Amino acid sequence: MAKVELKAPIVEEISGIVNGAQAAVLVQYLGLTVEQDTALRKELREAGVQYKVYKNTMMKRAFEGTEFAELDQHLDGPNALAVSKDDPVIAERILAKYVKAHKCFNFVGGVIEGRYADADKLQEMANIPSREVLLGRLFGSMQSPIANFARVIKQIAENGGEFAAPAEAAPAEAAAPAEEAPAAE
Repeated sequence: MAKVELKAPIVEEISGIVNGAQAAVLVQYLGLTVEQDTALRKELREAGVQYKVYKNTMMKRAFEGTEFAELDQHLDGPNALAVSKDDPVIAERILAKYVKAHKCFNFVGGVIEGRYADADKLQEMANIPSREVLLGRLFGSMQSPIANFARVIKQIAENGGEFAAPAEAAPAEAAAPAEEAPAAE
């Protein structure tokens, strides 16, 4: 059997993995212990991220003619590929924890939603809060004015339809002469 025939299924596997992916990230993985690598793989798998080490030549062939072809410039040395089909930044978030904890584990490059990202951009994206956190912040900021409005309406109802603003009481207090405090010595 020819070598090309043996390599074709691997190239097809990589092509299938990256096809329709939201994100594909290359990392240099050397220096991790077996336990650290196992923990990383487990965390990525639980998040729905496919993570595997392939030969650079196989990835290069699989990336040809796709939006992932920009990763070819990084295909030298020991690289692992992390691919997410659903969340464009989940892989970066998980990998960033390992990049921070292990000096030998580094971002190389990636393609996020069709756009190339270098190692610095990947690290920056990993620091962006999750969609759920951002939505929570948005709804929290929207809830505050609504809650204040509800309190004002409740106060009006309790006062028989009249609104007594706290600012109206302030001029009456200001009309009384203020005592001067003794000067500090």
